[in-house]
Amino acid sequence: MTELKPMKILVPVKRVVDYNVKVRVKADKLGVDIANVKMSMNPFDEIAVEEAVRLKEAGKAAEVIVVSCGVPQCQETLRTAMAIGADRGILVETDVDLQPLGVAKLLKALFKKEKPDLVIMGKQAIDDDANQTGQMLAALLDRPQATFASKILIEEGSAVVTREVDGGLETLKLILPAIITTDLRLNEPRYVTLPNIMKAKKKQLDIIKPADLAVDVTPRLSVVQVSDPPARKAGIKVPDVATLVSKLKTEAKVI
Repeated sequence: MTELKPMKILVPVKRVVDYNVKVRVKADKLGVDIANVKMSMNPFDEIAVEEAVRLKEAGKAAEVIVVSCGVPQCQETLRTAMAIGADRGILVETDVDLQPLGVAKLLKALFKKEKPDLVIMGKQAIDDDANQTGQMLAALLDRPQATFASKILIEEGSAVVTREVDGGLETLKLILPAIITTDLRLNEPRYVTLPNIMKAKKKQLDIIKPADLAVDVTPRLSVVQVSDPPARKAGIKVPDVATLVSKLKTEAKVI
């Protein structure tokens, strides 16, 4: 059996409000309040980092590079990714409110610079739920993509990806370099230990600006309004089917 050539893997990670936090809408209705709120790595990106590190541990990857775009505090997110097992990190530092297309353009520039064999990233971020960056990056690079991956198998010069679709599972074979976005069932990220957190502090972390990549990240969309979902009344239990049908007719008026 021919030995596979180890790859270089690029993993974008995003700093988001922790999934356990109940977000509150700002008074001006133009966003959510993140002051003094716990922030963490986007859960889908954590799965992507775990998968890349597992590929390295299996001898199929030589280097795992994590990249984040945003404020200086994103360094903490990169350090967490390096504690999981990534080799080095890159922060594209900017205070601009980044949108999917802007991030995709930054990742395209980094792809051209680093020349990875594979990009693995979360299918979406839990703050904006856009589910766009991976697809936009694939389009900008004109490279194959597989979204919602639940299994990844690396072969010589290609990746076989099982992805979750409405009708079940679909298997695709991608010619590398390619872009893959991860779904929940791909893996379960490991617990980050204190020794690995300490080791991550010594790993290389480069900080650059969008201008260094010749990328304009000016927002193209503006938020008109953010609002809380409408409050819902608590449900009730009914004793039998007849009562349920009656309430659906008279109160809910849905039948």
